[in-house]
Amino acid sequence: MGEKKRRSELRDVVDEVTKKLVDEGKIIEAGWVSLKMQVIPENAPQVQLEEMRMSFFAGAQHLFGSIMSVLDEDAEPTEADLERMSKINDELDEFLTQFKLKYFKAEGSA
Repeated sequence: MGEKKRRSELRDVVDEVTKKLVDEGKIIEAGWVSLKMQVIPENAPQVQLEEMRMSFFAGAQHLFGSIMSVLDEDAEPTEADLERMSKINDELDEFLTQFKLKYFKAEGSA
């Protein structure tokens, strides 16, 4: 099976699992499962999976805690809140771009 077809099929499975987990209110778990399915070798040792999952959730907890601690206390988001959220979005977009550049360089070939 070609790499492109394999990736497409994997993407379909990841999308299906992600939708199910998000519907169950498990958006962070959905992100973890997506990462695991796409980039962690199937034969990875259990300790690696546990450590990586813990790191993934710790990062999500840090981000969520940071967002909650910097939001203004008004009922509606303020301009400052929106600016903070925009900066978080930009930072995560840059991470994703760098991740793709590093790990998916050859995706267009083969």
